[in-house]
Amino acid sequence: MTDLRDIPLTTIDGTQTSLADFQDKVVLIVNVASRCGLSPQYEQLEELQKKYGDRGFAVLGFPSNQFLQELSSEDAIKEYCSTTWGVTFPMFEKVKLNGKSAHPLYAALKKTPDSAGKAGRVAWNFEKFLVTPDDSVHRFRPTMVPDDPAIVGVIEAGLPA
Repeated sequence: MTDLRDIPLTTIDGTQTSLADFQDKVVLIVNVASRCGLSPQYEQLEELQKKYGDRGFAVLGFPSNQFLQELSSEDAIKEYCSTTWGVTFPMFEKVKLNGKSAHPLYAALKKTPDSAGKAGRVAWNFEKFLVTPDDSVHRFRPTMVPDDPAIVGVIEAGLPA
């Protein structure tokens, strides 16, 4: 299996990067969509970023139009996220989550089962994958809010004391 940290990523501004740039961080990877009923989760994601960012945590937002609820351009997505939700965490180019053309990051992440033991397709916008510095991956379904104690517990357990 490809190491998650080696998969090439492109930021929403076109910069090439990978999860290796976040090697020592606890990273919350979220597929986001501006026109989704769950988009108020942006606010909680930003709160987590502000609360834990200085301690080695990062939210990474991956816009996707796979469920037909994302804006058409990266510029429109950036504008929406910053003006509506005050997003400061890194955002990436639009990706496909499911199917043959799924981004390699999501092809790898989807192998992780959720708390009910189910792996496979991303069910909807705002599905969350939490990657800790020891490369363990935890999966949380879209309706679980970002500041749920189950998510916060894994974040805090992965951060330095």
